[in-house]
Amino acid sequence: MGHLVHKLRNYGRGLTHYVRQGMIDPLPIRHYFKGYTLSKGGRDMKAAMDVALVGLPQGMAFAAMAGLDSIYGIMAATVGTFIAPLFTRCSLTVSGPSNATAFMLASFFLASDPSIHDHPEIFVPLIVFLAGLICVIGAFVKATEMLQFVSRSVLVGYVTGAATLIIASQLRYVMGIHDVDAGSTFFSMSSAILDHLDRIQWQPIVLGTLSFLMFIPLKKYFKFLPAFAIILVVMSILNWLLCMPWTGAAFTDVRMLRDFTMSDLVLTPPDITQVGAHFAELFPIVIGIAFLSTLEQTVMSKTLSAKTGEPLNLNQDTFAVGMANIGSSLTTSLPCSASLTRSVLNYNSGAATRFSGVFCGLLCLGIVFILANVPLISCIPHSVLAALVLANAVSLFDLKLLRICFRSTPGDATVLIITFCASLLLPLHVAIFVGVIISVSLFLRKAARPELVEYTFDDEGTLLKLPDKEKRLPQISIVHVEGDLFFGASDLFRKQVSRIAEDPALAVIILRMRNARNLDATSVCSLEELIKFTREKGRHLIISGASREVFRILRKSGVLEVLQEGCPKGQSNIFLIEPKNPNMSTRKALLRAQTLLGTRNADISIYTTKTVEPA
Repeated sequence: MGHLVHKLRNYGRGLTHYVRQGMIDPLPIRHYFKGYTLSKGGRDMKAAMDVALVGLPQGMAFAAMAGLDSIYGIMAATVGTFIAPLFTRCSLTVSGPSNATAFMLASFFLASDPSIHDHPEIFVPLIVFLAGLICVIGAFVKATEMLQFVSRSVLVGYVTGAATLIIASQLRYVMGIHDVDAGSTFFSMSSAILDHLDRIQWQPIVLGTLSFLMFIPLKKYFKFLPAFAIILVVMSILNWLLCMPWTGAAFTDVRMLRDFTMSDLVLTPPDITQVGAHFAELFPIVIGIAFLSTLEQTVMSKTLSAKTGEPLNLNQDTFAVGMANIGSSLTTSLPCSASLTRSVLNYNSGAATRFSGVFCGLLCLGIVFILANVPLISCIPHSVLAALVLANAVSLFDLKLLRICFRSTPGDATVLIITFCASLLLPLHVAIFVGVIISVSLFLRKAARPELVEYTFDDEGTLLKLPDKEKRLPQISIVHVEGDLFFGASDLFRKQVSRIAEDPALAVIILRMRNARNLDATSVCSLEELIKFTREKGRHLIISGASREVFRILRKSGVLEVLQEGCPKGQSNIFLIEPKNPNMSTRKALLRAQTLLGTRNADISIYTTKTVEPA
């Protein structure tokens, strides 16, 4: 019992040490009050005003993209923007709604059953809360480090596919086609437009086209201006004028956005009781949004840190985006993550500290109270907002990145095409993981194909590759094990070494594991099977150059006892690396092999590993 308690205590200490390595600060903003000056405050307030003018209209657009009322995007641009700077490490990132997570949410609702689809006021806050909770947990267990396995081809394929879907989904609103079941895939949305061409209205097309044409020069030549806000105001005034009797009142039937009231701003905790009944439906979308939010936050943190010189702590930033989502879930809010547009605008506007985000959230909150009491949103035509969403989607097509990913390697092109096609055919929260799985599979396939090559010495003492036709029959074989011995490579490695052990003249195999990395349970089991196999064949197996980490894994797993079986006192079948003399462990292993053979004259064959690219 005492031994079990001791083991549990050691595991607890190890877990505590692991969590502490994440270096999560519960409230980093408390360190920035000291030394905060009026000068910094002025710079932060100016940047906050610039970001607010962009953030609120963008939030409305992303809510429309998700098929939800404007209040969802507005509250995300308010609450998420305010909360994230309290916890983030990268001080100038601005959190809030994003087009990728908004359309992922839209894709989920379009594919869900009516019990979920008809109640976004229940399930949107619940999804946002659970996604935030997963981000917080992921920050403490350092799950952010896993994002390095997501290739750029996955992201480019996903963003391109999502942009294509956004265009298909918003095009019908620009045409004035409303209240149509368009499905959740690109082809069903396109089919819905073709089937309802008789319902097209020319008035929304006029407003949408003018909005799109205004957006292009504003984004290209006047980047410092809040293009979304300007277009919404101008087109709303134009529509109001065209509704007047003296202009013919031809635009009176144009669909408008819906206002919200103070009752929509009440803080309400998410309904956790729905998780049990809808766990199977909610789990994929929650994981997808948490993954995408973390990914966007990480990309944005790296981008701004390169500009500002701030040290990175991606786990802290993941914690911040998690807290922003948990806070936003108390309101009718979209998921939150770092925004590229608003973060870069915050930096370019001269923001000095993280308080610019806090001020931006407070400014947005003031505007929200005004909009809740003054019916201004209902003055905005739906087709104008749809045209802005469509224009923003067009800007997501990055031809340069598409060319790089398509031409670099066949693997990158494959991942890009599969992810893009999956985005058009499947819900987005499923499509992104299809791309990730394909990308990781190709990586593992490359990393898990070692080949052992035999080397020998010529008469002059030069190490040369031995041709197959000149195979010798050595008594001692030194096998260099280099690279990753994770689960994907371990079985192939075991089979190749076992094939070497079939040599009838071979007596001792020395595994030189100086550069072996990433041993796991599978590779340790393979090593144990290899030890037993060589003994059945009457061979001896010795390990040289093992690191302390490899030794620790073998000792804790019990494989070290198997390796040392039958070893006389004072002798060993494993020799650790000596940093001052890396070859000493191999020399000791050779002396041990000579002892086992009972001779100091033996042929020696040397094997090393190389990675082979898949055909």
